[in-house]
Amino acid sequence: MAAGIITLTDRAVDRVKTLMAKRPEAAGLRVWIKEAGCSGLSYKVDFADEAKPGDDVVETEGGRVYVDPKAVMYILGSQMDYQEDKFFSGFLFMNPNEKGRCGCGESFTV
Repeated sequence: MAAGIITLTDRAVDRVKTLMAKRPEAAGLRVWIKEAGCSGLSYKVDFADEAKPGDDVVETEGGRVYVDPKAVMYILGSQMDYQEDKFFSGFLFMNPNEKGRCGCGESFTV
């Protein structure tokens, strides 16, 4: 739905909108990569109180999504989706740069 480093599905945009309504003072959501898990890297999404120097900004109908500059090389061309069912709820990333994922799906490698 939004152009840039990542694109967001309609479900992801709707979830961003819902989250921003719960915390309207936030500037948006931040996406970054953390070294974690058995495959080495993990996607992280949280509220952003402000833009940080070097952030890429993805504007959506639901609100802004800030992408940490250190994450760009890992997620360039990815699609961010949102899933909710009885076993899982959260943002999912379809990343063409991934070379593998751990068995539980919590971490990835590029």
